[in-house]
Amino acid sequence: MSLTTYWLEHAWLGTHVEPGVALEVDAEGRIGALRTGVSSPPPGAEVLRGLTLPGLANAHSHAFHRALRGTVQVGSGTFWTWRDLMYKVAQNLTPESYFALARAVYAEMALAGITNVGEFHYVHHAPGGAAYADPNAMGEALIEAAAAAGIRITLLDTAYLSSGFGEAPNSHQLRFSDGTAEAWAERASALKPREHALIGAAIHSVRAVPAAELATVAGWAEERRAPLHVHLSEQTAENDACLAAHGRTPTQLLADHGVLGPRTTGVHNTHLTDVDIALLGGTTTGTCMCPTTERDLADGIGPATRLQHAGSPLSLGSDSHAVIDLLEEARAMELNERLRSRTRGHWTANALLSAATEDGHAALGRPDAGRLEAGALADFTTIALDSVRTAGPLPRLGAETAVFAATASDVRHTVVGGRHIVRDGHHTLVGDVPTALSESIAAVRR
Repeated sequence: MSLTTYWLEHAWLGTHVEPGVALEVDAEGRIGALRTGVSSPPPGAEVLRGLTLPGLANAHSHAFHRALRGTVQVGSGTFWTWRDLMYKVAQNLTPESYFALARAVYAEMALAGITNVGEFHYVHHAPGGAAYADPNAMGEALIEAAAAAGIRITLLDTAYLSSGFGEAPNSHQLRFSDGTAEAWAERASALKPREHALIGAAIHSVRAVPAAELATVAGWAEERRAPLHVHLSEQTAENDACLAAHGRTPTQLLADHGVLGPRTTGVHNTHLTDVDIALLGGTTTGTCMCPTTERDLADGIGPATRLQHAGSPLSLGSDSHAVIDLLEEARAMELNERLRSRTRGHWTANALLSAATEDGHAALGRPDAGRLEAGALADFTTIALDSVRTAGPLPRLGAETAVFAATASDVRHTVVGGRHIVRDGHHTLVGDVPTALSESIAAVRR
């Protein structure tokens, strides 16, 4: 039974832009039918003017990093000096303040057309490492925050056990550590999926999970057929330390312990050898690129084209939320490659949108999202084609306009499960998102 019919003035269908599309949402919040060639809105249909895309998937997020925006962009330093500032914010989080902050951040994502977030979650315990009465209080806060903001979440519960190879957690990292991978698995197993939330796993990095414990985390994810993500070779210092400790690159170490595979995604994958690229591509391990964070932290430009050609599917994330704009992430991946190679056209606009939609959802364990077709989740977003950024090009060039001209500010509507979460640029659940952000950020920055 159709509950709602949407008429899409223009719709991106994966390979091209189609004018006049009627999309029916069924009682399960899925696309029941999709009809093209509908030149005018059917009676009673909700009209979406502009270009409608499948909902965007933010495959890598640390919600609390949003509190650092605008405070860490000046002055000199490296990733490691930035990390010290991040730790200070992490120390101030409580389940209540994290719920408020994440709700506001996820609402900002909805305003940017994001319908699904992969939350790489490692702040598990109270300061000093003591467990909360509910050991998963922080993860539950994130799950509930996503529901309150109206978007889907894959909670990537993260094993974080050490500060470096053979080193115990430092005072800041005690909040992150369960002590052993077995203890991590016991706690993570108590998390339960729900309609809007999936539970996945993450290995923070090879420096944060001892080699002997990697297989435990990988096995937990394999048993549940759950997504498994890992920060991989983001920094050359990590590569050097791994080589010194194990005589292997981080990618080779993960391969040795059964971590790589089609449900695994390496985040960043920046500083890789030819052997690393072949291992990732040969195992169909995904790559999540986060270009705005990678440039903000001066990490470097990862070999995304070589990884994709080797067989590694690409997804995109906003990571530290220097900005929350998946269209900018897609654009930046292409433009970074142009700067490095001094040639243009490494991906088509269709390919970049696929990374931001279908491939991103697949990396988060939702292969039934990210497409406008019957049976898929009714999650989609509409971009204005008449703003100062997007006015001018022919509508049939909407994919190119979305990737190379539009920004998150051009998102007009966001629909999740057939329900309007953003209507005409207004968040229907949270309302005043800037105030929610300001108040929740002030609470954790004190």
